Amino acid sequence: MSRGVADIAPARLALLNAGNVASATLTEGLAIDFVRLLAAAAPGIGAARLERMRAQAAAGITKRMALAAQLLLEANIDLASLQAHASDTVRGWACFAIAFQAGSTLPQRLAAMRPLADDGHFGVREWAWLALRPHLAARLDEAIALLAPWTADPSERLRRFACEALRPRGVWCAHIDQLKEQPQLGLPLLLPLRADPAVYVQDAVANWLNDAAKSQPDWVRGLCAQWQQDSDNAATLRICKRAQRSIS
Repeated sequence: MSRGVADIAPARLALLNAGNVASATLTEGLAIDFVRLLAAAAPGIGAARLERMRAQAAAGITKRMALAAQLLLEANIDLASLQAHASDTVRGWACFAIAFQAGSTLPQRLAAMRPLADDGHFGVREWAWLALRPHLAARLDEAIALLAPWTADPSERLRRFACEALRPRGVWCAHIDQLKEQPQLGLPLLLPLRADPAVYVQDAVANWLNDAAKSQPDWVRGLCAQWQQDSDNAATLRICKRAQRSIS
C-alpha cells in the first residue's frame, strides 16, 4: 500500500469505495478501488465486467476512468444516475461515457458535458475536458467555434473549460500539434479571456500561452506585448507574466 493510501483512515476509504462521499484531495481520488466503486454504483454491471476492471488495477488513472465508462456503457447503465452520483469519480466516469457515446456529434457531446464542466468538484471538471479533448482536437476548427461563446459565460468554470480543453500541450493528455505550431488558431478563445477577473481563468489562459511558448516563444512574447500595450489591466498583466515564465 502506498504512503498516500495508508494515510487515509480505513473508514474514510470505505466511504470513498462505496461512493458515499466525494474525494477531498487527489490522493483520495487515486486511492479509490474502482472494482468496489463500480459494484456499488452499478450493481447490475456483472462479474465479468468487474473482473475486466480488476485486471487493470495497475493501469494509470486515465486509462481506468475510460475503461469504467466503457463497461458502464456496455451494461446500459443510466447516465443520468451517474451524473447525479455523490462520488466525483462516478461523475468522472459519466464524463468519459458522454465522450464515448457512439453517434453523438461534437455539439451534442459539448451540450451533455456542460453541467459536468461546471461541476462543483475540481476533479469532475478536470475529467470533463480530458474526456472530451480527443474529440475536440479531432475537429479543431469546429471545436474552437463551439467553445468561443463559452468564454462569455457567467460561470468562471465554463470560461476556464473553453480555454483549458484545448491547451496545446496540456496535462495527462496528448498534445495538439496544430496548436503547438499555429497557436494563433486559439485566439478566439484567448482574446475574450485576456482580462478575465477570475484567477481560475487567468491561470488557464497563462498556462495555454506557456504551452505555446515552448514551441512558439516569439509569438507569445509578441501577443503579451500587444495585450500590455493595449491595457494595463491587472489581470492581463498577471496572465502575461505567468505566460512567459518558461521563456528564457
